[in-house]
Amino acid sequence: MIQTSKRLEGIGEYYFSQKLREIDELNKQGKNIINLGIGSPDLPPHPDVIKVLQEESSKPNTHAYQSYKGSPVLRKAMSDWYNKWYGVELNPDTEVLPLIGSKEGIMHICMTYLNDGDKVLIPNPGYPTYTSAVKLAGGTCVEYELHDDNDWKPDFAELEKMDLNSVKLMFVNYPHMPTGKLPEQKFFEELVAFAKKHSILIVHDNPYSFILNDSPMSLLSVNDAKEVVLELNSLSKSQNMAGWRIGMLCAAKERIDEVLRFKSNMDSGMFLPVQLAAAKALSLGKDWYDSVNAVYKRRREKAFELLDLLGCKYSKDQAGMFVWAKINSRYKDCYDCADFVLYNSNVFITPGGIFGNAGNNYVRVSLCATEEKFEESINRIKNSLKN
Repeated sequence: MIQTSKRLEGIGEYYFSQKLREIDELNKQGKNIINLGIGSPDLPPHPDVIKVLQEESSKPNTHAYQSYKGSPVLRKAMSDWYNKWYGVELNPDTEVLPLIGSKEGIMHICMTYLNDGDKVLIPNPGYPTYTSAVKLAGGTCVEYELHDDNDWKPDFAELEKMDLNSVKLMFVNYPHMPTGKLPEQKFFEELVAFAKKHSILIVHDNPYSFILNDSPMSLLSVNDAKEVVLELNSLSKSQNMAGWRIGMLCAAKERIDEVLRFKSNMDSGMFLPVQLAAAKALSLGKDWYDSVNAVYKRRREKAFELLDLLGCKYSKDQAGMFVWAKINSRYKDCYDCADFVLYNSNVFITPGGIFGNAGNNYVRVSLCATEEKFEESINRIKNSLKN
């Protein structure tokens, strides 16, 4: 009998993969579920980006294998983008590594640095992939809880009480998903100082900094941060290119070279026209981000209206493409609240507990749906609450 590897023990199917199958079954029953759970941008990229892809794809000399380090054009565009928007200087030849989506970068980093038993600090609540990638690489997850009363930031005093000797990596993510908490420069400086003190590599996952946020920040903007920081970024959210699978790792040359040793054995580079189109996307100006955020702002107001109906409490200062909200006491937990909305209103919202038990009293609403779908969701919930 063929058995799966031990590394898969404790690794379940991704929640949304499982839930989408259930939603598909409900739709087959005629339920017409409105999905407000997943952060998959429904808006298209800029037309000029699509034009570059079309033009470059039609050329006969763009279909070969590409460099493991990505096109120099794309690396330069990524470097320029970081300089323009974050004020961070990166050498495009040595400090930028294009990725097939930043999600693969999480796995690459874990496989590059973790030996069996190495510990990794994981935020709770936080992106579930951090935990899965650490476990698959043989590492041990050590959760650090984030709480509303501490602005969803790590409690450094509590972290200092832990045995940090075996901790090799620490995952952080600001603007934070799922809570939408924005960072401040002082906090970023504290984070880098903590990492230097304990010889920990900080992995900063930074895909949401342009969504409903006028002041994008990079952890690499802190002085000498490259000594301890690897920053992941992505075009999925900021450029509406989630399905294109384009991300980047930005770090010191030594870190890039180390990760490349693993990555170069996993793939053979991205399709060149996709890289050139991504370079075009990164050259877009403030008008692009303003236009995207204008849409999200209108949708966020509708999300607030929906959450008000459910009696949820939330901050209006959240960034990113979600709204994080504390559930009403009428629900026993987040799953009860999400199931009530799904089975009574045919609307799917995400239970916060999938991001860790610190999210058990919260739900998350995605802004990746039209205003019309939000209006329909609101009407459905109003009707279900009457019955």
